[in-house]
Amino acid sequence: MDRIRIAQIGITHEHANGKMYSLRKLSEVFDIVGYVDDREFSKSPRFGNDFVKPYEGLRKLTLDEAFNMPGLQAVTVEVPNNDLVPVALRCMERGLAMHMDKPGGEDLALYKTLLDGCKERNLPFQMGFMFRGNPAFQFCIAAIRNKLIGEVFELEADMNHCYGGEPYQEYIGKFAGGIMYNLGCHLIDFVVSALGRPENVTPFLKSAPGYPASVRNNCMAVLEYPHAIVTLRSCSKDIANTDGRRMKIVGANGSIAFNPLERFDGKPVELSLNLAAAAGEFPAGKHTLRFPPQADRYEAQLLELARIIRGEIENPYSYEHDYLVHEVTLAAAGYNRWR
Repeated sequence: MDRIRIAQIGITHEHANGKMYSLRKLSEVFDIVGYVDDREFSKSPRFGNDFVKPYEGLRKLTLDEAFNMPGLQAVTVEVPNNDLVPVALRCMERGLAMHMDKPGGEDLALYKTLLDGCKERNLPFQMGFMFRGNPAFQFCIAAIRNKLIGEVFELEADMNHCYGGEPYQEYIGKFAGGIMYNLGCHLIDFVVSALGRPENVTPFLKSAPGYPASVRNNCMAVLEYPHAIVTLRSCSKDIANTDGRRMKIVGANGSIAFNPLERFDGKPVELSLNLAAAAGEFPAGKHTLRFPPQADRYEAQLLELARIIRGEIENPYSYEHDYLVHEVTLAAAGYNRWR
């Protein structure tokens, strides 16, 4: 089977390096024709400084060279947050399948233009939400939809960390929606997949102690459903770092909890399932589920993209789903009032 010819546009998104490492490991599936260094045309806020090693040995392209590359089938869009949608629109106009990193920009209407254009052209479009390939999250989505723990009435999760030092706080201060805009979208993608459209969304955008109000690095959002309250948090000053990230889901027949949300140290993610009554394949009582270790965060998602491009499967995430996720994200980050 022929490999998919793909280019990466951008090297300075927070997930750009990880995406390229994953693509290079999938050399039997993807033929990487080169990369575009966005520092040559973008002055948008960015975070990070190692923009060399993942791209060693690959051909460096200009944006025009990438767009005019013979036989190019797909791109990963890994430019800074503010440039994601404008660059993706240019990819869409050229009929390229794409994986675009998060978030979908501060302008909901412009993001809709992108999605509508991809839909009209029947272009594969994949958002880079980091938990889509996570087996523990996939289990939780199925458990909620199938009412394994009964109808859910409580869901709590966080995207806290403490990496990046003061440069990260400065970076987050560049966005009106702060860290909820930058990181909350990953959890919102999961919640919308499991529970659908909320009835209401309320943002709480705060600064951690010692920071001005403009640096919204301590945020929470409340999503309301007919019988459920979802609370999502993200703070960039939690000393537990990413290992402290946790999920708790409670329903009429039991609960699910796990921490950390992901790990790449060869050990499984362990999930606690507690059932009041037998459900599905599980008897009543407490269970510990262990999910196979992930080699990396993006491999499963990129393999899914390849299958979509080849027509082997339909995209499990519709254009309408991606729009709703971003509609909720912008409300959770205080850009738009929920309607």
